[in-house]
Amino acid sequence: MNAARLTGIAAVLAAALLWGTTGTAQSLLPAAREPMVVGALRLAFGAATLLALALADPACRRALPGLPWGTILFAGAAVAAYNLCFFRAVSEAGIGIGTAVTIGSAPIWATAWETLTHRRLPGGLRLAGQAVSILGVGLLGLTGAGGGSALGIGLALASGASYAAYSLATSAIGHRAPSTAIAAATFGTAALLTAPVLAILPLGWIAGADAWGALAFLGIGATGLAYALYTWGLTRVAASTAVTLVLAEPVTAWCLATFFVGEPATAESIAGAVLILAGLALVTAVPARR
Repeated sequence: MNAARLTGIAAVLAAALLWGTTGTAQSLLPAAREPMVVGALRLAFGAATLLALALADPACRRALPGLPWGTILFAGAAVAAYNLCFFRAVSEAGIGIGTAVTIGSAPIWATAWETLTHRRLPGGLRLAGQAVSILGVGLLGLTGAGGGSALGIGLALASGASYAAYSLATSAIGHRAPSTAIAAATFGTAALLTAPVLAILPLGWIAGADAWGALAFLGIGATGLAYALYTWGLTRVAASTAVTLVLAEPVTAWCLATFFVGEPATAESIAGAVLILAGLALVTAVPARR
């Protein structure tokens, strides 16, 4: 495995670890929080963080005016759709099913697109790794979750497709500008597209200092810094590899919930975590066609 691909894998995994803290951080927010407002504020904080990072870098400042704005707008719309569909899916289908379907479907969407565009099936070992990881996500997210509504599952599938679309679009233009400039422009677009949510839904629950502290972490750490790492990683690994590596997110969330929040660990959830890690090991061992 060459050094560039190894550092790309490390960056994507670091992003997944940061995303895995989201559930624990959200538990610190008031019970009356509005999920879609949380999503919109995360994008606003994340966009501000990425813009600050981009403006601090002379190369990014020079690159911003010349970005491929058509693809940037598409990627920003995909990020906005991913966030809004995901939070609504979770409210309709439940956290376990909504998260499992969203995260588990994204690698399938990305691999299907890459297969169609390259006109070549991925290797058997790589497909096996993805299948094992997705099965692990199912065990980790669906155990004891009960049934989910058809609307919620449909929204979760749309959320996974949107995330895959964002990853594929960003991967396609990663060589044309610094990754931080691309991320700043993409998330700035997404923040603008989701801003109307803040004018429609109630905001009274964000008045306390504790709420702003948790929102700042969600926006700066779990969104801005995480997506800066993820976008950079997409310049070194294929999009289907990246969205599969992101399956490390539910493992992180499960570990935090088990060891810090006190949620019980079952045999099924432990098996799910092990399957995810085993599948990721297979995917990282076999490079995808770029």
